[in-house]
Amino acid sequence: MPTTTYSFNEIINRDGTNAMSREGYRGYLFDPDEDLRGNYAESDFVPMWVADMEFAIAPEIITAMKNRLEHPLLGYSMVADTAYPLAFQKWCMDRYDWEFDTQHLVHAKGVIPALYSLIGHICQPDEKVLIVTPSYAFFKHGADHNGIELVCSDLIQINGKYAMDMDDIRAKASDEKCVLGIFCNPHNPTGRVWCQEELQELGDVCLENGLTIISDEIHCDLLRKDASFIPMASIFPNSDQIITCMAPSKTFNLAGNLFANIIIPNDALRTTYKENYLPVENPLSIVAAQAAYAEGHSWLNELIDYLDDNFKYLKAALDEHLPHTNFVIAESTYLAWIDVRHYFTEDENLTLFFARKAGVLLEGGNMFVANANGYIRLNLACPRQRLEEGLRRIIKAILDR
Repeated sequence: MPTTTYSFNEIINRDGTNAMSREGYRGYLFDPDEDLRGNYAESDFVPMWVADMEFAIAPEIITAMKNRLEHPLLGYSMVADTAYPLAFQKWCMDRYDWEFDTQHLVHAKGVIPALYSLIGHICQPDEKVLIVTPSYAFFKHGADHNGIELVCSDLIQINGKYAMDMDDIRAKASDEKCVLGIFCNPHNPTGRVWCQEELQELGDVCLENGLTIISDEIHCDLLRKDASFIPMASIFPNSDQIITCMAPSKTFNLAGNLFANIIIPNDALRTTYKENYLPVENPLSIVAAQAAYAEGHSWLNELIDYLDDNFKYLKAALDEHLPHTNFVIAESTYLAWIDVRHYFTEDENLTLFFARKAGVLLEGGNMFVANANGYIRLNLACPRQRLEEGLRRIIKAILDR
């Protein structure tokens, strides 16, 4: 076994911390008054749904935040010097051989708030947004929030691997009312990491048809050991129509810090964004993000080893006990996308079924816009003991049907 510095096996009790995974599932996964009585008490539910981790964050980040707290003032703060932009830029150069212009970097309280704003800045009321499905639901919510029509292109499966239907995307992008494409790389929920040829073709189609592209790359650091990631903007260095969204939130379990990186190369759009964004940031979020990018490489490498083993464990258990599931280990993310259609009717609410019958909180395919019925998304960013228990319950619930 390789020598490890960090522990990912510790079970951390999040009760009393206002954690969404524990406190926020009613009203998000279910109606607030949904009857969840079943085989397990709610206090015993295993949360494997919302995309944060059950791991302690890197001690280097904790130290940076503690050091900041030694200064007794926590007033209005902003990214005022070059230390943070340069740390993030170096991270992208070291890991992806991509050097963006730090003058193009702005911030947001998260990628999703940025999407909501950008859709409104880019699209007129009678225009359209293109996404691929299944999709992270907030892409749809962002379009709905701005009153913009959503156009969906279903992903297709070729030999069990998801691919974009480029003929369909080309046809839909040619609509003069379609002015924005929002794409996820690595893809949520399937975990696909799009290769250079796929990104090149997608970018060519969108840019030739005048679409601005928002590339949500929030999961880009969470790669399997044999996978590699290419920022879309790096393929089109001369285009100012590709907006890149990254954040330390998924990579370093800092979602609650509400701090994201938005790279907008188009001067006019960046000016509009900044005019409508109050650049006041949590002072602890700034130092946490800077420490993550400057000192987080070792922690992330060990995390990836742990996640890789969790994916292998899941694959072996499904193959042994539920052989009619279709599951391919994701190329990125800590989210498993599992086809359980063999075991269920088409219209079954899988989120509700597994809460009641297995005492496991997860997201069913109906929560991912379209092209996803009969799938579940399972968060594997948890200690092995918790994964084993959650999976034991899932398997038993299916076999006992």
